[in-house]
Amino acid sequence: MRKYETMFIVKPDVEEEKRNELIEKFKGIIETDGEIEEVNEWGTKKLAYEIDKLKEGYYVLINFKANTDLPKELERNFKITDGIIRYIVINLEEK
Repeated sequence: MRKYETMFIVKPDVEEEKRNELIEKFKGIIETDGEIEEVNEWGTKKLAYEIDKLKEGYYVLINFKANTDLPKELERNFKITDGIIRYIVINLEEK
């Protein structure tokens, strides 16, 4: 298993209950084939630049261990999920 880090930004106008459901959804995807080490909810922060006329977003950072095929599945789910502004998955292993 390799170490990964993912950060995703949820639209600021998403209700708290729906936002928590999104976070649980992605945690569930990770836990199907990996293990979560840490979840950090940074809260609502100002974006570095406007995205779709939005100036703020709710940031979530998850550190996890998983097999090499999980990041692609995670990214696929980020793409098709409403409410996600941006996302990134990073391999923390040194090459």
